[in-house]
Amino acid sequence: MPFDARDLPTAPIRTLATPNRPVAVWLLSVAFMILVMILLGGTTRLTGSGLSIMEWAPVSGILPPLSHAEWERLYHLYQQIPQYQLVNDGFGLAGFQHIFWLEWTHRLWGRLMGVVFLVPLVVLTWRGAIRRRLLPRLLLLFCLGGLQGAVGWFMVASGFFPDSTAVSPYRLVIHLSLALILYVAILWTGLSEWRPVATTQAPGSVRRLVQATVTMVALTILAGGFVAGLHAGLTYNSFPLMDGHLIPDGYASLTPFARNLTENIAAVQFDHRLLATITVTLALITAVIGLARTSLRLPFLALGLVVCAQYALGIATLLWVVPVGLAAAHQTMAALLLTTAIICLHALRRPSLPHLRGPQP
Repeated sequence: MPFDARDLPTAPIRTLATPNRPVAVWLLSVAFMILVMILLGGTTRLTGSGLSIMEWAPVSGILPPLSHAEWERLYHLYQQIPQYQLVNDGFGLAGFQHIFWLEWTHRLWGRLMGVVFLVPLVVLTWRGAIRRRLLPRLLLLFCLGGLQGAVGWFMVASGFFPDSTAVSPYRLVIHLSLALILYVAILWTGLSEWRPVATTQAPGSVRRLVQATVTMVALTILAGGFVAGLHAGLTYNSFPLMDGHLIPDGYASLTPFARNLTENIAAVQFDHRLLATITVTLALITAVIGLARTSLRLPFLALGLVVCAQYALGIATLLWVVPVGLAAAHQTMAALLLTTAIICLHALRRPSLPHLRGPQP
């Protein structure tokens, strides 16, 4: 009998290496929704809207107030917290409604994300469109999404403490960290379903550069969380010097020294500037080397352009004393920068199928 290559047992390999486009589109859509959530969250924080809803009602909170009496009840609750008494005293029901709608939209979007994740998960699983090995990861991601909602309330509740007019910077950074973990995990999984097998050849040094860039972008974003939590962008509104100094006076004014890294406005802003400068330098080096030593053009070009745009946005936000539009754009661009770095890293990942890895040293 003549040899026929079709007789070889290739089905399992084809299953692992074949793109799963429906699942990929679904997951990448959820990732896009997280980007929108980051924009909404930034705007909510910048406008001081996050403390306007005093109740955590995951189900009943879907509906906004439907009567004047309900508006008055919620406004009365808001009048009890320090933010109203120290910042917004006397701004009236109309002012309260303005900040309420921002926070309500933020929370509604989070609920909608849960539905957009859960319903396709059930349908695609029932239809057998999700690979069995992927299902535990997706269930874990859904649980992390629910945890993020709880952490969000944990963060908001810190703004109800006596003499507190904003949420705790520490809880804000925890909330931001979990959002980044969730976003990167969903983005990576979606990209892997779109392109299961890595095909781009690159030296290990380029891959390590991209890994370092991803790490620096993430660290800079988290440092920015402390800048936001302390409202540190409202001071030292000059660049590159801070009140005429490269390193501001009072950088190490708190004891023990570690407190300066998270509680000292001068140190927190300087550290964010320093990390951002290191990140833009590293990302540009990575983009140039990636363009020269790999076949990837668009991802590395995007990395270089986005990091420059983000650095410029950061400087403009600082010099113009944190206008809401610029600051929200800066936060969103940070997420887009992380996205481009992750896309580069994903394209350069090592092949996951043994028969595609080639001879091992």
